[in-house]
Amino acid sequence: MNNINWGIIGCGDVTEIKSGPAFNKVANSKLVAVMRRNADKAADYAKRHNVSKWYSNAAELISDPQVNAIYVATPPSSHELYALAAIAAGKPVYVEKPMSVNYPSAKRIAEEALAKNVKLVVAHYRRQWPLFKKLKQLIDENVIGDVRLVRLVLYKTLFTSEQLINENLAWRVNPAIAGGGIFHDLAPHQLDILYHLFGPAKQINGMALNQSGSYKADDMVTGNILFENGIVFSGAWCFNTYQQTDYCEIIGSKGKLCYSFFDGGGIELFTNNTTTLFAFDTLPHVQQPMIEETVKYFLGTTGNPCSGQDGAVIMQWIDKITNGR
Repeated sequence: MNNINWGIIGCGDVTEIKSGPAFNKVANSKLVAVMRRNADKAADYAKRHNVSKWYSNAAELISDPQVNAIYVATPPSSHELYALAAIAAGKPVYVEKPMSVNYPSAKRIAEEALAKNVKLVVAHYRRQWPLFKKLKQLIDENVIGDVRLVRLVLYKTLFTSEQLINENLAWRVNPAIAGGGIFHDLAPHQLDILYHLFGPAKQINGMALNQSGSYKADDMVTGNILFENGIVFSGAWCFNTYQQTDYCEIIGSKGKLCYSFFDGGGIELFTNNTTTLFAFDTLPHVQQPMIEETVKYFLGTTGNPCSGQDGAVIMQWIDKITNGR
C-alpha cells in the first residue's frame, strides 16, 4: 500500500470542515468515496467536495476495491457495526470519538482489530494539536515541578427548543444514539488528553444526573480520578447553567498551567510570580494533524497515534464516572 484511499461512512457535519477536506491535503492520502443513508445528501456531499463516488449503503462502500481505508464518522451508536464490518473486510479504520456508546462495545472493536491484525485509530485528534504537544512538553520538562492536581470545569447552557428539533444536534442528547449526553460528546477529548499526559488511573468515581429534565440525557456530571502516579483530577461538567465556561488548570509544586479545551486561546504558565503566554494559530481543519499521523501509521512509517486500546480506556473512564448511565 503506497497511498491511502479513504471512504467515509457518515458524511455529516463533522466531516464538512473539521476532517473531510483534510484527507485530500495530507500526503499520500485521497478521499475517493463517501456514504450516507440519505442518497441525495451523499450525492450532494460528493459533488461539493469533488469526491468521485458516493453510496447510500455502507457495505457497498466497504467492499469498493478502490477504498483501502475507512473513516467511521457516524453517531456513536453505529460505530461498532461499521468498524467491525471494515475490520472484517481487512481495511484499516479511523473511528470518531467517542469510540462507541460504552466500554464493552469499544473493547469489542479493539479486540477484533487485534485479532484480525487490522490497524485501528481513534480520532482523539487533540493529541496532535500544537497546543497539547506544547502542554505535554512543559509537563515532561518539569516546568511546573511535580504535578499535584488537575481541576477542570466545563459549563454550557441547555439546548434550545430549536436545537432539539435540529437532527444534526439533537442526537447528542439522545442516550440511545450518543451513549449519554453532551458529556459523552465532549469529555472524551478532555479525558484522552489527561490519559495522554498522565497515564493510567488507579481509582475513578463520579456522579451523573438529569437536573433539568429537559431531555433524556444527563446534564450534570462530576468526576474524580487518582492516577497511578499520584496525580489527582477533579472535574465538573454542567450543561444546564446560564454561563459558558471552559477552563482547566494543572497545578504543580512550582507553578501551574491554564488552558481551554474548546474556546481557543493558548496556554498560560505561572511560575515564580511570572506569567508566560504560549499562543497558537487556529487550525483550518482540526483533524488534519491526526489524519496525517494516521496515514503514516497505515502506511507503516510511524506508530499508532491513538490505539483502539486507548480509546477503550477512555470509554471505561466515562462509564465509571457516570456509573454506566
